[in-house]
Amino acid sequence: MTAQRVVHLTTVHPRDDIRIFRKECVSLARAGYAVTQVVGDGLGAAVVDGVRIVDFGPRPAGRLARMREQPRLGLQAVLAEQPALVHVHDPELLPLAVQLAARGLPVVYDAHEDVPRQILTKQWIAAPLRPLLSRAFEIYENHQVRRLAAVVASTPHIAERFARVAHRSVNVSNFPFLAELAPPADPVEREWRVCYVGGLMRTRGLLQIVRAVALVPDLRLTLCGAFEDAAFEAEMRAEPGWARVDYLGLVGREQVRQVLACSRVGLVTLLPLPSYMDALPIKMFEYMSAELPVLASDFPLWRDILGRSGGGRCVDPADPQAIAAVLGEMLADPVAASAMGKAGREAVLAHYHWPRAEQVLLGLYRELIGAP
Repeated sequence: MTAQRVVHLTTVHPRDDIRIFRKECVSLARAGYAVTQVVGDGLGAAVVDGVRIVDFGPRPAGRLARMREQPRLGLQAVLAEQPALVHVHDPELLPLAVQLAARGLPVVYDAHEDVPRQILTKQWIAAPLRPLLSRAFEIYENHQVRRLAAVVASTPHIAERFARVAHRSVNVSNFPFLAELAPPADPVEREWRVCYVGGLMRTRGLLQIVRAVALVPDLRLTLCGAFEDAAFEAEMRAEPGWARVDYLGLVGREQVRQVLACSRVGLVTLLPLPSYMDALPIKMFEYMSAELPVLASDFPLWRDILGRSGGGRCVDPADPQAIAAVLGEMLADPVAASAMGKAGREAVLAHYHWPRAEQVLLGLYRELIGAP
């Protein structure tokens, strides 16, 4: 066994996932660990930013085929690395994680989401079954993590939930890098537009956003991300307000920086669903890091963050007229909006940045396998 070799495994996320690769794996490699990321995407082996990427083959078509085939291939690839620690990133890998733990390996489960609460919102599951499946999965997940070395959670809420059942539970929030989206040294003039960057799903309040933008004279919306399905995209394009939308699709990080730099408000008006109420959406903190005023859902946690930081305002995300009214007020006072943006950036520099979260991750690794 190589003393400081660690493996991160995912069968769901892309190899360049921001949390898994760009933050956790790269941070660990820079700290001195020998880091390998094991994926199954068919794109081949590589070495990027000090991280070895091992690819065990293309992803099968269909969720069930992936869940049936890829964990087995992933297990073989992980064992071939002879790691000192394994870090898994998908709920479907919990049985594999338990197998590895039974071999004496320290295994970390990365809880990106509060899956039981997510199940309550899954449209493809019959509504009467959702509470039963949610509770059943929570019991299952709790049972499995008891056998693992630790849980790394993406929010304090998730970390607290697992603290009752796991040997060790830490919060490693998905906060932004300090410099990546910082406003340019020579600021560009902000256009008469607002933006949303992220997954394009019905539950993210996007229909309400498009309807709200249509109520503000001449305002345009920049939309970046991939639609969850063709039916929702068609529904969005049928909205009269779609004429005010500039849809860019999936974009790289440099283009994200440009979009934030030329927008006046960043939107994160997710609908009030159980899986969102205690979330810490990366887009909110990325907007703040770019000195962009934030308009967010009026959830208690988000209201507290924006209220204490002064980085934005909150609104009922289900009410397009309310969204339009608050947007109109924010846009009408550019001096106040600029102050919000600067306050948000200061809050990121003080509290909500990846280097701070990174120290929690490195501290956990030192506890489990020692310093590099």
